[in-house]
Amino acid sequence: MNATFKVEKPGSQIDAVLRVTQAHLVHLSSMADVKANMLLTMSSVVMTLSLPQLIRNTHLWPLIILIAFCLITIGLATYAVMPKTPFRHDPTKPDVNSLGFNLLFFGDFTRLTQPEFESAMQEVVNDHSRIYGTQVRELYLLGIFLAQKKYRFLRLAYISFITGLTLAFIGFLILAFK
Repeated sequence: MNATFKVEKPGSQIDAVLRVTQAHLVHLSSMADVKANMLLTMSSVVMTLSLPQLIRNTHLWPLIILIAFCLITIGLATYAVMPKTPFRHDPTKPDVNSLGFNLLFFGDFTRLTQPEFESAMQEVVNDHSRIYGTQVRELYLLGIFLAQKKYRFLRLAYISFITGLTLAFIGFLILAFK
């Protein structure tokens, strides 16, 4: 753990700040999941309604654009809510002191044996600065995950959906006034 993180006086105000921040980040994560689910549903409905029209060969190219962007939206929204766990089990033991290792995240600590995990936790819980440092690291890594993965790909999914709707609408206008 980061030895430079020091807490002079542990207390309830620090606990409250950490608890509120964690609750806020968990709420943001939940909101992203709900928004991604909405995009998945809307894109699926639009595709379901568009495919019969495509089969009838009416307004072909605007529908192809709409369906393509809906597929892109579905892919991006799905990726945004996909759990962050490693695909393969890494045979090398993680360095519990590295900045990228999060002792409180199951995707990291499950790479340890139970005795290794208990030993690392024992070291943390017996030192106030390390307890707070571990919690601060948890908050930081959760925030980084939200910003770089969930909200980034959620934003791209929204952009894709709006772009597809706009281009298809323009296409339908062009065909209508031809």
